[in-house]
Amino acid sequence: MTIKTILAVTGLEANDDDLRRAAELCGEIDAHLSVFVLAVAAPPPAGEYAAMASDVWARERKEDVERLDARTEAVSKLVAALPVPGDVASDYVEQAWADDAIGRRARYADLVLAGPGLQDNPILWDKMLEGVLFSSGTPLLLVPQGVTPSLRPERVTVAWDARPEASRAVRAALDLIVGAKEVSLALVDPVAGNAVYGEEPGADLATYLSRHGAKVTVDRLPSQGRSVADILRRHATDKDAELMVMGAYGHSRLRERLFGGVTKSMLEQPPVPVLMAR
Repeated sequence: MTIKTILAVTGLEANDDDLRRAAELCGEIDAHLSVFVLAVAAPPPAGEYAAMASDVWARERKEDVERLDARTEAVSKLVAALPVPGDVASDYVEQAWADDAIGRRARYADLVLAGPGLQDNPILWDKMLEGVLFSSGTPLLLVPQGVTPSLRPERVTVAWDARPEASRAVRAALDLIVGAKEVSLALVDPVAGNAVYGEEPGADLATYLSRHGAKVTVDRLPSQGRSVADILRRHATDKDAELMVMGAYGHSRLRERLFGGVTKSMLEQPPVPVLMAR
């Protein structure tokens, strides 16, 4: 996939470091920066005191719209001063529909940056993740705090579990994988000979990527009682990876939330920049 548009989402509070990270990535690959400024409306008051609180609620919403206008203007000035082409859009949406709004916007980008600055707004962070991963079909680049991401990584780790989500992530990151000097396919506790992994786990994917010119090694990793996420984090660190590629939410969102999962764990503690797709 050729990346020509990168989307960054921001809220009313300034997280301009994320926007600058996105701009740096655009400059690295000659891409366009698209910024979506989103304000999530407070839910209407309910219950016994709803009538009394309605005036306060209406005033708060009016103030939010004013803050959104001011924030959009500030972001527009920032983007205009950056050395890459860009555009800015904004919206004021009810909380229940915020993920849909982000998902619709993300459909017109090749990649969405999920920087650490947005995590200061937990509601918008969760809505951004849901909107991108479940409503857009666009891959997400998760960037840890204090890390400078690159879209020309030299060392890439692919977390491979042979699921469709992982396959879509590999295709989304194919140009990055092919351009890397080292690509490690990390398989945790693969079962040889079954219908999922095949007779030689990882071999089919390695052959596929090699045909594209990627320099691939296959690493089959025993978990030995540790979580899959911990194994992948350790492996990416040992390989000095600059990017991890993985599928997102192989299980349902409800199951991941109730019992945990690799996606949830990586979203909370990414070891390196992680490109996710679903």
